[in-house]
Amino acid sequence: MKFFIDTANIDQIREANDLGILDGVTTNPSLMAKEGIVGEEAVLNHYKAICEIVDGDVSAEVISTDFEGMIAEGEKLAALHHNIVVKIPMIKDGIKAISYFTGKGIRTNCTLVFSAGQAILAAKAGATYLSPFIGRIDDMNWDGIELIKSIAEIYAVQGYETEILAASIRNPLHIVKSAEFGADVVTCPLSAILGLLKHPLTDIGLAQFLADHKKANG
Repeated sequence: MKFFIDTANIDQIREANDLGILDGVTTNPSLMAKEGIVGEEAVLNHYKAICEIVDGDVSAEVISTDFEGMIAEGEKLAALHHNIVVKIPMIKDGIKAISYFTGKGIRTNCTLVFSAGQAILAAKAGATYLSPFIGRIDDMNWDGIELIKSIAEIYAVQGYETEILAASIRNPLHIVKSAEFGADVVTCPLSAILGLLKHPLTDIGLAQFLADHKKANG
């Protein structure tokens, strides 16, 4: 399973990349705004900066909701760097745009997915990645992990090549369960990735090893 970091923060991207386990980055307009990156030129330059750090796929999201707008934005984004994957919303014109980009050899990430039916449409259109938002599903008292499981089963039966990119990850357990139930990729905040490191028995064991070493060596 691949690990992407879900942020536009350069320092966090560098920290995750330095761990040696980072495979890519996902971003969106909200994450860009959170970092104070506004205006088309600033956003495009930021995507370039991310691509210079990470040797992997970088999802760059369109903000248009009509077919023509998505095509214009997507082609501009794809031209920035060979690592760019154009992020398209799961709407009618979005599916049409994904199909268009597939025919042009431009990779896509279908985002804001909340059902297996949407996942089937995205795969049929040729999306490279599919992003089910499991945390937001949990917020509605549904089970986001069950959606990952359902999509993985459908894709396996049908032979779809679209990769399941579990998004809206809130905690380390989401990562573990996504891996267990067939996600190809998880995209996470840095805190969730670092959370995988933590276990009280690890801390206790390390403290004991260090104490024993100090006792034995004065």
